[in-house]
Amino acid sequence: MKPFLLCMIVLLMSSCKNSEINSKEITKLSKDTTTISSKDFTEFKVLDSKFIDKAKFWKPFNNELHDFTEDKYNVLKSLILEQDIPTLQQHIQDGKLSYENLTKFYLYRIRKFDRENNLSLNSVISLNPNVIFEAKQKDIALKNKMRKHAIFGMPILLKDNINTSEMATTSGAVAFQKNHTNNDAFIVERLNEQGALILGKANLSEWAYFFCGDCPSGYSAIGGQTLNPYGRKIMDTGGSSSGSGVVVAANFCVAAIGTETSGSILSPASKNSIVGLKPTVGLLSRIGIVPISSTLDTPGPMAKNVIDTAIVLDAMRGYDESDSKSVTAKSEISYYPNTSFERNNLEGKRFGAFKELFKDSLYVSAIADLKSKGAIIVEIENEKVELPSFLRLLNLDMQTDFSNYIKSSGNPKLTIKSIADVIAFNKKDSLARMPYGQKLFEGIVADSATEKEFDEIKDTLKNNGRLFFDSSMEKHNLDGFLSKNNFHAGFAAVAEYPAITVPMGYSKIGEPEGLTFISKPFSEKLLLSWAYTYEHVSKRRIAPKNYN
Repeated sequence: MKPFLLCMIVLLMSSCKNSEINSKEITKLSKDTTTISSKDFTEFKVLDSKFIDKAKFWKPFNNELHDFTEDKYNVLKSLILEQDIPTLQQHIQDGKLSYENLTKFYLYRIRKFDRENNLSLNSVISLNPNVIFEAKQKDIALKNKMRKHAIFGMPILLKDNINTSEMATTSGAVAFQKNHTNNDAFIVERLNEQGALILGKANLSEWAYFFCGDCPSGYSAIGGQTLNPYGRKIMDTGGSSSGSGVVVAANFCVAAIGTETSGSILSPASKNSIVGLKPTVGLLSRIGIVPISSTLDTPGPMAKNVIDTAIVLDAMRGYDESDSKSVTAKSEISYYPNTSFERNNLEGKRFGAFKELFKDSLYVSAIADLKSKGAIIVEIENEKVELPSFLRLLNLDMQTDFSNYIKSSGNPKLTIKSIADVIAFNKKDSLARMPYGQKLFEGIVADSATEKEFDEIKDTLKNNGRLFFDSSMEKHNLDGFLSKNNFHAGFAAVAEYPAITVPMGYSKIGEPEGLTFISKPFSEKLLLSWAYTYEHVSKRRIAPKNYN
């Protein structure tokens, strides 16, 4: 079986309208996704992008990078590689580094490693042509003591379904190749207000992996096939925020922004040995992001460590009146600086650990690490809860949400107005635009429901998702749950529960895995503090060896 994102495999298993998915089936399928064989990953239909011209890609930077030599790059390595944001800011404050050189360092690495060579990862779709100038402006602002937030001057890559006016938002699709939007997404506005540098756009599984149905994760027509730095052409990148996971793992940026409907941050974060946070739906705005489901979608931060994840989350937060799920009071919580991170937040905390996962030695080791800091572990069984019509929820949301995005946030000159338009557009050049087909898009246009039926689908899924967690939580007086990778992402998605995954080591063949904490809505501060303590007691992350 090819290593599709768990959610997508499950969806393909539910092709009839009244199909139901139970937890046993989800668990079995999720186990299948972790089986790796080189044969699965060397038979890509497409590897390199047919739409990115390398000469044009780098033309805006040629003059500015002319004197940024290999020697200069090597001098900066020890200051930048694998360093967290507070350390980078301290280096800049001390005069050892500048925002300009930090930005040039990442551009140099992207040019060195990302495309058309034996180590290429195909993880970056586009770059902000103004980013070096903007970095210079940050250096001037720092001298004038204008830095307010820890993210100030930090180069960030966005998943290419997130709007920024400086680059097209393609969602990896040829149909959106010229989707140059007038406005930034709300979360990008917040990042800019706090002084972040938008370095560029990361590749993704096309249309956030709700498109082809039979394709490898990390593939898009615009970006080509994203590859995992821990096992290039061998290990799955996870999806759909594949590029966001890879660019962080390979040190192409300080941090990246992904989006998740069901597992799309947790999967690539765990597969690339980084931290990924899927927030409670509504904590971060979704406006200006190409959607799948207004019911389940959320953006989220992806970084090499928990502190950076907290900083990026804090920079993006804020109430957005245009987003019907945006929250007010909870968005006022500051996630960084957070002195509680420095204390042991696991003492006496009760976590539900799924018995089936104890077969994984890395999970067992993670449990031991948590126990060493005072955590109480309660072994639990999966609740026998079904997720009926999960696929239909996404189909029915996408029918409306996609058109609404184009009307409110897309380029006004787009001729594409609906999913049906995309399908017709792709058929005009199927080899270049849809080499793996467009099965899931065809399923979207074929589906229909009354308003009452759709409401019942959403209510049932949310109630069942909450039941999956709340039954054990109440029975055992739990503070949270311990999963791995994206194993329980589907249940967390429909329950609208937040989750964070942290590197917990590597399998016998070197494949990264993550320990995933899940808890109640708006418990991000607790999740971050638990993850921080686990990260520091375990220290499992190792940078990919070929990208040092």
